[in-house]
Amino acid sequence: MEELRTKGIGSCRDLSHGWILTPAAVRPSLTVLTAVLWLIAPNLAQAAAQGSSSTNIFAPSSTPADSIQKLSFLVLAVTGTIFAVVFSLLFYAAVKFKKRSGDDREPPQIYGSDQLELAWTVLPVLIVMVLFMASARVIHAVQDARRPPGSIEVTAVGHQFWWEYRYPQYGFVTANELHVPVSNPSQPTPTFIKLLSSDTNHSFWIPRLAGKTDLIANHPNYTWIDPHEPGLYLGQCAQYCGTQHAKMLLRVYVESRADFDRWVKKQQAVQGDAAMSPEAVEGRRVFESTACINCHAIGGTVADGRFGPNLQHLMSRQTIASGVAANTRANLRLWIQNPDAIKPGALMPAMNLADKQLDEVTDYMLTLR
Repeated sequence: MEELRTKGIGSCRDLSHGWILTPAAVRPSLTVLTAVLWLIAPNLAQAAAQGSSSTNIFAPSSTPADSIQKLSFLVLAVTGTIFAVVFSLLFYAAVKFKKRSGDDREPPQIYGSDQLELAWTVLPVLIVMVLFMASARVIHAVQDARRPPGSIEVTAVGHQFWWEYRYPQYGFVTANELHVPVSNPSQPTPTFIKLLSSDTNHSFWIPRLAGKTDLIANHPNYTWIDPHEPGLYLGQCAQYCGTQHAKMLLRVYVESRADFDRWVKKQQAVQGDAAMSPEAVEGRRVFESTACINCHAIGGTVADGRFGPNLQHLMSRQTIASGVAANTRANLRLWIQNPDAIKPGALMPAMNLADKQLDEVTDYMLTLR
């Protein structure tokens, strides 16, 4: 112990043996605590200031996300109180019973207290029971939610590295951008999502709408969202699934019921080629003569692939490459020419088209509205 004192570490001695705890012993803990608070305080302040951020977990906009936030605040309050009490007692003991200079007397020898031992046994059990019951209540409410009339059903399939959305109620398939109607709290119309994986494990997470749920091959999972406000909500595949995991983004458009119904009608429509320009018509011919049709599907054509996104209404989407780039002509042409230029490691191969063919295929893609 003398060696420790000379190094400035202080002493930490069991009271039953006359050892005492000096302030020097708790100084490293104070330093660590100060550093942690200094690091997280700006982040908490920023989160509070950016309440409308589309990925802010502190601004839930759906019933499941709101329930999760309330539970997390309860857990934080309980654990924070425990930390404050324990650290206060530790600090009090360090100050109150620090070694006085010239005082070599042994402190009172205390060998146990029934009341103290009962307290630190019963209180933790009660705390754990409270947290367990609160967690079980939220889990039950989220996982066993009732499906009211008018609810929407969607099947989300995770692929490397994009999202497929099937709307069995309406008979169409789209990709990467999920559209759902806003839910009125007085008459809820939630969206229930069946989660499937076509290859490896993925994870479906829109922080402001619901908790994280994994997509596991050959094992369907389920989640649901009940958005209260229209707008764009962003998310992310939260399970490492390969090279482009970080660019497997989620975009959820919450719309009024009227806007959602109009979007559904457009997705159900099959577009002909009567209004296409000669370049677009030639682009369709090029598209149908390449390996593109083995991966992609477009209604009214021979393309009936399932490996890549359905392109039926490609230009109704705001982004391409699972949210990585804006859906503009320049980006679309580059995406067709060299997918790795936008999304390195993407499984879509380059078709090595000539410039004229590339322009024609791009013209054809622009007609898919």
